[in-house]
Amino acid sequence: MPPRRPTTKGFARSSTLLQERIRKASESRGFAESRLLTQWTEIVGEDIAAIARPVKVGHGRGGMGATLTLLTTGAQAPMLEMQKEGLRARVNAVYGYNAISRITITQTAPTGFADGQVSFQHRAPKAAPRAPDPEAIEEARRLAAPVADAGLRAALEALAQNVLSKSKR
Repeated sequence: MPPRRPTTKGFARSSTLLQERIRKASESRGFAESRLLTQWTEIVGEDIAAIARPVKVGHGRGGMGATLTLLTTGAQAPMLEMQKEGLRARVNAVYGYNAISRITITQTAPTGFADGQVSFQHRAPKAAPRAPDPEAIEEARRLAAPVADAGLRAALEALAQNVLSKSKR
């Protein structure tokens, strides 16, 4: 444990107490930079963080760059595959040099089944759309009134309500 400063009056921050343990745990998986784990959302963005997370960093023979392994679900793997080069650039920006030379994508954890049981963050549902104002409803009815077919008239009313309510925003 680090020596306590006399101004803390016997108390220490929990971050200083856990810092060494977090560093050892992350280094056991190859993460020399623990920020990659703790600030994953800020590094890659909310969209990527919602579908993938870093599992390990492996160093190959010869030491010419490391391989970052990302865990994702099967449906998201092709989307993540297309964004690998951008991800590699963002991750290397954290390290400050070209530490990651490859990114591999796995749909199951490479170390065991327990790691593969991942619940990625789900986005909050969008707010329910507001009801159109009465003026827009009346204007939509007036515009669609000349149409003889009831189904077509109802569809045109709904379209007119959407167009009129969006133009006022």
